[in-house]
Amino acid sequence: MTTHNNPLLQEFNHAPFSKIKNEHFKPAIRKAIEMAREEINGISTNTKEPSFYNTIETLEFSGEKLDRVTSIFFNLNSAETNEEIQQIAQEVSPLLSEFRNDIILNKALFERVKSVYNKKDELNLNTEQKTLLDRKYKAFSRNGANLPIEKQNELRDIDKKLSKLSLDFGQNVLAETNKFELHLTDENDLKGLPESFKEEAAQVANSKEKKGWIFTLEYPSYLPFMKYAENRELRKKMALAFGSKAFHGDELDNRENVLQISKLRYQRAQLLGYKTHAHFVLEERMAETPEKVNSFLEEILEKAKPAAEREFAELENFAKDLDGIDQLQKWDAAFYSEKLKQKLFNLDDEKLKPYFKLENVIDGVFTVANKLYDLKFQEVFDVDKYHEDVKTYQVIDENNKDIALFYADFHPRPGKRDGAWMTGYKSQYKKDSEEERPHISIVCNFTKPSKKQPSLLTFNEVTTLFHEFGHALHGMMADTQYPSLSGANVYWDFVELPSQLLENWCYEKEALQLFAKHYETGEVIPMELIQKIKESANFQEGMATVRQLSFGMLDLSWHGVDPSAITDVKANEDKAFERTKLFPNVTENCMSTAFSHIFQGGYSAGYYSYKWAEVLDADTFEYFQQNGIFSREVANKFKTNILSQGGTDHPMTLYKKFRGKEPKPDALLKRAGLIKK
Repeated sequence: MTTHNNPLLQEFNHAPFSKIKNEHFKPAIRKAIEMAREEINGISTNTKEPSFYNTIETLEFSGEKLDRVTSIFFNLNSAETNEEIQQIAQEVSPLLSEFRNDIILNKALFERVKSVYNKKDELNLNTEQKTLLDRKYKAFSRNGANLPIEKQNELRDIDKKLSKLSLDFGQNVLAETNKFELHLTDENDLKGLPESFKEEAAQVANSKEKKGWIFTLEYPSYLPFMKYAENRELRKKMALAFGSKAFHGDELDNRENVLQISKLRYQRAQLLGYKTHAHFVLEERMAETPEKVNSFLEEILEKAKPAAEREFAELENFAKDLDGIDQLQKWDAAFYSEKLKQKLFNLDDEKLKPYFKLENVIDGVFTVANKLYDLKFQEVFDVDKYHEDVKTYQVIDENNKDIALFYADFHPRPGKRDGAWMTGYKSQYKKDSEEERPHISIVCNFTKPSKKQPSLLTFNEVTTLFHEFGHALHGMMADTQYPSLSGANVYWDFVELPSQLLENWCYEKEALQLFAKHYETGEVIPMELIQKIKESANFQEGMATVRQLSFGMLDLSWHGVDPSAITDVKANEDKAFERTKLFPNVTENCMSTAFSHIFQGGYSAGYYSYKWAEVLDADTFEYFQQNGIFSREVANKFKTNILSQGGTDHPMTLYKKFRGKEPKPDALLKRAGLIKK
């Protein structure tokens, strides 16, 4: 295939999805690497004295075509993949890894970067330029540029292996998710399940030309089943399938991948002069060191553990009184929690769902963004999409200025990985007095509409939508010079602040009344339901906090130590969970083998950051509450100092500019009901 008729190598603004075929990807990536190499070569062989502009800035804007092509490819590999795309990913990942290393280990290029870095104090740079220079220099120094050649070759080898292992890990998890189905033909097995959910399961069975009902490990199927199914044995079957993904001793088993990834990351850190992978990672985080992370997790655990134990005892007694359950198991948690929640608050997700039609919630999040930041969202139908489910919106401000293009992809399908995430197809930046605006996407897995009713969200799905939209706002409202500092390109333990902050509006009457309307009658959500949502916000918060902390501790058990002696994945996990354990251990299950956040995503040595960002978001929302949740003054401060600034300055500097002080955990602990207000 010639490269000049490859749509990925043409000039385009919007990703040309309808023109792209799988066979276009490999040649486009190869050609884009070649183009980027020429640009890098031009910088490293430049005979002029190295300057910020001819070296650092030129380096920043190199590889633009490669960035666009790979963002399209890897986003599709997450949201709309197939075996062919997965195979291409296996083939191109080592090429990209090698190319990245060729840049980092390019001696002439590093000498030029170092030369500019060494005279930074004389260059009269602004804050963003200083940050860019610092980032570019560290990208080299932290990744082996100062190592002797034989050590650099070792590093290349490790990076190539890691790139492949992490892809294998993700493909195994997706294959395991897609492989399992619970096929039921006896209606008695469906006791407790809401009608809408049964109808959906019947549709799944019908689509597979089977009678009865099919339940899968995709979240919109798995979570309601665990919450409502009265048949304990079937809940157990689902829980064991979900909790043992890639832990079956077959070709999809991830244990060896987990051991190899953690060991190679440790070797890499050692090679670069760091004690562990966590020490390497955290040097570029707000938390700075594993010791600080551990003491942060310990501080929260100390406050949350007593509450979690009380809540667990209450749940266990409730299950015993209700159904004579002697020993509460993990597959009982969601079921009895839901029953207890209904008893305490008379609040049932099924009562709430009619008020959360997906289209209304989308309008709601748009209205909140409009009231806070003057943004308007207009659905557009002339933008290419990669799947018919995707919706596209043009985002404009109060002066009708183009702000962003927004893609939203809400429903599960076999080619899409689990969970919810925000990503981008094009960064915001300014170059040659022209400004490029971003193309931002959120991807979720919400219940699909059925023949009888539209897509109705659980309250948890509502908060998920607000969460991902908070990330999207960070990307959309970027106003920086350089793409690598734009939007959500910030320290990993700062990135969750805008997303977790926006979730708070889901609990507020003023916000709920804007969009929570009954899908049949149009009735606004009744005041007593809003009150119950508010009252139940802290329900089992101690247990939820301890669970979240346990994931952070598991992450550090792989990345904050020398893992060389670990041979048993499950034994290491059990040890990590020892102090946060509430439920009996399930020998058949293992979380690490499907913990995609840390073994496939970017959260290795960073899972604590969800809790870290909660401290920031609680402190921020307290400021909004003091001034009104739609306070334009506070919103403008947040936009000016946080959302628009991306990674142009240290996060704590940006936060203090916004808030006037450093955050303390008190607001979070109060909100969670773990200390008295």
